[in-house]
Amino acid sequence: MPITTISEKLSVSPQPSIEDIQSLRDKGFKTLINNRPDDEDPSQPGTQAESQEAKHRGLTYAFIPVTAGTITEADIRAFQRALDESEGPAFAHCKTGTRSLNLYLIGEVLDGRISADEVVAFGRSRGFDTSAAARWLEKKAARRPQVEGFFDKRTWSVQYVVSDPATRKCAIIDPVLDFDERAGATATINADAILDCVRDNGLTVEWIFDTHPHADHFSAAQYLKEMTGAQTATGERVVDVQKLWKGIYNWPELATDGSQWDRLFAHGETFKVGSIDAKVLFSPGHTLASITFLIGDAAFVHDTLFMPDSGTARADFPGGDARVLWKSIQEILALPDETRIFTGHDYQPDGRAPRWESTVAEQMKSNPHLSGVTEEEFVALRTRRDKTLPMPKLILHALQVNIRGGRLPEPEANGKRYLKFPLDALQGAAWE
Repeated sequence: MPITTISEKLSVSPQPSIEDIQSLRDKGFKTLINNRPDDEDPSQPGTQAESQEAKHRGLTYAFIPVTAGTITEADIRAFQRALDESEGPAFAHCKTGTRSLNLYLIGEVLDGRISADEVVAFGRSRGFDTSAAARWLEKKAARRPQVEGFFDKRTWSVQYVVSDPATRKCAIIDPVLDFDERAGATATINADAILDCVRDNGLTVEWIFDTHPHADHFSAAQYLKEMTGAQTATGERVVDVQKLWKGIYNWPELATDGSQWDRLFAHGETFKVGSIDAKVLFSPGHTLASITFLIGDAAFVHDTLFMPDSGTARADFPGGDARVLWKSIQEILALPDETRIFTGHDYQPDGRAPRWESTVAEQMKSNPHLSGVTEEEFVALRTRRDKTLPMPKLILHALQVNIRGGRLPEPEANGKRYLKFPLDALQGAAWE
């Protein structure tokens, strides 16, 4: 039974016999990992026999059966957990040892410890053909969405075009309709820049998403729908925000069923952008309806997390809750460390250039609102901080547009549109 040492923690081998397993403890191994499905050939002992012998010999046993063409990221993470939890060196096998090594190498690339370009040479130097791992990583890269951010300096907002390189289909996330409150003027400067990007890159717009009804800018979702014909979507709990603001605006005719969007997503619901798998996470706390769009390895979190040097979003709007926000953030931080985090605002601390991309690992390490902070400390910090913040200057202007999916008020008899907002409806006036 030839054994190949891969790292201090891992060795791989072809199929061992029961007698070989009996000797593993004497060779210093603490864990046996079987990556071979049962019944590949009549001569293999099978997982039941291996498990019994491992237990008898005082070895931890893990059964993670894979074939070369069906390895998933869940298999890779399970393999990593088995290694991490082993009290000492682990012995992994399949028929030849190649699949075990492939699982290890893919994990090392996903976690950034080696590059994809090193995979084939690493295997070859140890007598293995690891080209299947390289092909897996190529396909993974193809499922990694391309993300183009558009920064609106008037509102410090970041808008996104998220595209599938394979199909050239895309989603637009949180587009801004320009509004000058002093002149009462609207424009489509930001939205048209997005359309230029779509055209210049040969993209087809499948989706137009709002992560929540925004308080600091108008949504351009309806305009972009008219220009592209794409579906609009947001989270299903937008109805709660509509009901809340229907009362604040004294707006009896407002429909509060979410019908202003083509689709309302529930927590955990899945969809695709082109061929890329995507999922929705309900992420309340900033608002009652906030959601995160997880598209491939990219999480679009808008007003939950900011860049690590900027902390987290406020939770004092009507329907907001700092403790609920903490729980939403913890769910985001439970994603894999390498998950890319794209935030919806950047307020450029110390005058730095706009930035909007980080990772889960960077947030956990460097965000002062999260690193080493308990839930109670976060709630106290967020509550104290929020008391110092004035209401966004456009909140009463924007919400009446955004709870209708970006639709401006209908023209009146004179052909003009009019905004309506209440006096003395919100706390947080800034008199100084």
